[in-house]
Amino acid sequence: MQRRKFLSVSTVAVSTVASTLSATASVAMAAPKSAKTERTNKGFVVKSGQNRFGEKTQLIGHNPVDIKVSTKDTDGALSISEYTGYTKGGPPLHIHPAQDEVFIILEGEHLFQLGDTQYRLTTGDTIFIPRNTPHAPAQLSDKGKYLFFFTPSGKMEDFFRSLGALPAQASPQEFVKVFTDHDMKVVGPPLKID
Repeated sequence: MQRRKFLSVSTVAVSTVASTLSATASVAMAAPKSAKTERTNKGFVVKSGQNRFGEKTQLIGHNPVDIKVSTKDTDGALSISEYTGYTKGGPPLHIHPAQDEVFIILEGEHLFQLGDTQYRLTTGDTIFIPRNTPHAPAQLSDKGKYLFFFTPSGKMEDFFRSLGALPAQASPQEFVKVFTDHDMKVVGPPLKID
């Protein structure tokens, strides 16, 4: 192919691609959203000790989990909750296949397993847990508190509601089912604490 013809064909191809991209962008911007979203377009405040929706979600041992920023506020991109613990220990070793998780310790001493490594965390410490990583927290002090974030949020808010609804004498199989029903996998027992 002669250079002049090649340049002419190349210019037409680039022009066609640019026109197609421009038209696609215009259609996408003009197209109405088909799904109604619940995402808030206003800021809000959730006071200390309160839940975003006024709910009372308590895990076994009267340990409240308060939603601070809901999956509904972010179209599922993020949820933030606060846990206040009055009992030592924690959940079994588990995996979130689709969520990253962050804990920020507000009070007390906590042991975290992250993969094969254990960490002792206290007030002000933060731990990031990538999706698909076996992990488990365990409260070591008589009282503990932390914020925890899930991104994307998935079914985690409903997980805590379901967990809080279990009776104190629920079987290990019932606990595992709640994890499984909310897209998590239990891969080991809770952490042993002294």
